[in-house]
Amino acid sequence: MAKKALLIGINYPGTAVELRGCVNDVRRMQKCLIDRYGFSNKDITVLIDTDKTSIQPTGKNIREALKKLIAEGEPGDVLVFHYSGHGTRLPTEEGLFDATDYDECITPCDMNLITDNEFRDMVAEVKKGCLLTIISDSCHSGGLIEEAKEQIGESYVNKPRSRIVTFLVSIVRSLLTTCGISSNDSQRGSGGGHDSFTRESELEDGETVDMKTRYLPLDSYITLLKEQTGQTDIKYGKIRQTLVKVFGQDSSPNVMLSNSVKRNAHRGLLSMFVGKREVNTDGAGSEVKSKHPNNGILLSGCQTDQRSEDVYVTRTGKSYGAFSDAIQTILSGTRKEITNKEMVLRAREILKKQKFGQRPGLYCHDRYVNIPFIC
Repeated sequence: MAKKALLIGINYPGTAVELRGCVNDVRRMQKCLIDRYGFSNKDITVLIDTDKTSIQPTGKNIREALKKLIAEGEPGDVLVFHYSGHGTRLPTEEGLFDATDYDECITPCDMNLITDNEFRDMVAEVKKGCLLTIISDSCHSGGLIEEAKEQIGESYVNKPRSRIVTFLVSIVRSLLTTCGISSNDSQRGSGGGHDSFTRESELEDGETVDMKTRYLPLDSYITLLKEQTGQTDIKYGKIRQTLVKVFGQDSSPNVMLSNSVKRNAHRGLLSMFVGKREVNTDGAGSEVKSKHPNNGILLSGCQTDQRSEDVYVTRTGKSYGAFSDAIQTILSGTRKEITNKEMVLRAREILKKQKFGQRPGLYCHDRYVNIPFIC
């Protein structure tokens, strides 16, 4: 049985939305995997953006590393993917359907978003008998694997809904964003990242901390995307088009798919009646079977509509993600096995006691709820 991991920590140094604890999170997880779970250091890939001499956690590099991790996994193997960094979400495009009506995304250092649908498709490639555990300490992480069953959480990602209603709602959202109007004001912050400015708080033990959300409002994201790409005409309704224009084949296949549907709007309406379709970048469509991420487990730092916190302890200078720290606190407190369900429930208790608003979640097939965390 092989044990392999991919750990991603992104602090976005030098930007208006810089974080402090993400790289520390993956360093702690790396040590934990080696000391507690018997992983070999050579089987752990770490991508961070604070060391410019190493491979950077760009969208392309994260995708390639995760696909490699999954492709090399064999029945009986244990795979781990840990992400600490900013999260964001985009309103679903017309003609495409999403369990939460948004594309939940992680934000690589080059702003080349990786979407929940893409995570679903990658997790669906995990071989039978192999298991991938995803730990995401980022905002909106509750919906990060599209179609994964919600076991613990209040995001209601499995709630039945009318595809026609969803389609019509997505059209309205698209028209609003195309006109530069957000359908959800909470999705927008000021271009300079003011929505993520540090605020001071006091934990239950009296420790003073500075907190910053691991969330990128669309305004802030667009500002960073302009800085990264040099594109100056990016509008709310043109983010996906810009990603395809700049990153091409290195952008999310689901982003390219949404662009094709936009160019062929009638296909989106038709798909409500004939089932899911795969649309190539040239607009050609073909029938495909839905992929199900049954061999993946997601432990999320918060719900789909919530934000995860980045914490800096004023007295000691220690920095970490609130969810990542809760996991390490739980593991350090016992040598007994902790199930996935127990891990999430205990993390919820710790964060609530520390007065954090975020509520971690568990998303997976029923058979993985009560198995040991990681292995």
